[in-house]
Amino acid sequence: MLHCKSSKSKGLWALSPLAVFIVLYLVTSIIARDFYKVPITVAFMAASAYAVVISGGIPLRKRIDIYSQGAATGQMMLMLWIFILAGAFAHTAKVMGAIDATVNLSLTLLPGNMLLAGLFLAACFISLSVGTSVGTIVALTPIAAGVAEQTDTSVALMTAVVVGGSFFGDNLSFISDTTIVATSTQGCKLSDKFRINSFIVIPAALLILVVYLFMGAGIHSPQRIPEVAFVKVIPYLVVLFTAVFGMNVMAVLSLGIILTGIIGICDGSFDVFGWFGAMGDGIKGMGELIIITMMAGGLLELIKYNGGIDFIINRMTRHISSKRGAELAVAGLVSFVNLCTANNTVAIITVGSISKQIADRFGVDNRKCASILDTFSCAMQGIIPYGAQLLMAAGLAHLNPISILPYLYYPLAIGIAALLSILLRYPKRYS
Repeated sequence: MLHCKSSKSKGLWALSPLAVFIVLYLVTSIIARDFYKVPITVAFMAASAYAVVISGGIPLRKRIDIYSQGAATGQMMLMLWIFILAGAFAHTAKVMGAIDATVNLSLTLLPGNMLLAGLFLAACFISLSVGTSVGTIVALTPIAAGVAEQTDTSVALMTAVVVGGSFFGDNLSFISDTTIVATSTQGCKLSDKFRINSFIVIPAALLILVVYLFMGAGIHSPQRIPEVAFVKVIPYLVVLFTAVFGMNVMAVLSLGIILTGIIGICDGSFDVFGWFGAMGDGIKGMGELIIITMMAGGLLELIKYNGGIDFIINRMTRHISSKRGAELAVAGLVSFVNLCTANNTVAIITVGSISKQIADRFGVDNRKCASILDTFSCAMQGIIPYGAQLLMAAGLAHLNPISILPYLYYPLAIGIAALLSILLRYPKRYS
């Protein structure tokens, strides 16, 4: 008994830095009724310092090394490079006039009441094709923000439409990291997992599409839309098509930067030094996002090192007694670990093997288990304000990530749909 009590105390203590962050940022902001009162960087800095202090039993230098390793993993650095390139591309495209041209083209092609639904469908299609939510957000968020300003619509709403649609492909695509990891850890085929996932999330996507059709009914396009400068749309079209055909997202963004430079210099939007300056300003604009991402990675690495994730895994799996309970445990595990790691792929990798053991022990279909892992991780990733997707979208749209949260209907819808699939034993053939 004493050992269990000690283990419980240690586990809760390991998770306490996350509580410090939540209290300092979310609770304080809610009390102040202003999410700009406490900068998210300060909240992460305080939580990180606290995590280093409580990680006793090892030298201070060792604690800092663990924190630094979490902030600079290979996957983390890849994410940061994408942020840097995305910032450079987004700002050079804006200075060159690509965003205005693309917005005008969108307003010309889509009737006003189809703007929300059209953006959602575009995000769903692109993310399904490229298998990445981040790539979709990079391509569409500047356009969504521009359309919002032109139509006097909430920028946060338009941005949330893109973020939501981006998780459609992140969850379903055959080339998505989450799909590949979920199926490989559960030992099932990609096509089987896709089939089950479709039964669960496509009805949710159709429901959200209908919601956007009704919400968009009151949106009116400007009466006078400027003439579209088609040549300035080329960088975005190239970015979209190369991404759809599977080019690496870093190569896609690099190509976009080069095209904006060539077109901008040729049409006189800027000279070579102006192009360099625009890239530099775009990179600087991503500074806070990069700092937040690194501090979140370091903080979560210390939580993991201190046993916080192992603790929650053990606590959530010890009272399982049925197939439904096993599925709920897997859903809870991947959701909580995703909350701690802010990365849906890492969350699935972390709990994949134990989820497989739970599934085999209680007779859960491996295909259903893979679908649960993927869907709940994407649902959680879509609503945490410190996840890469929301941070990226907020950075590109110049918003606080918290302001986007109230409009994130699709991630919430697939979470509810996945929960109902467990409680109602649906689809029955796989339940």
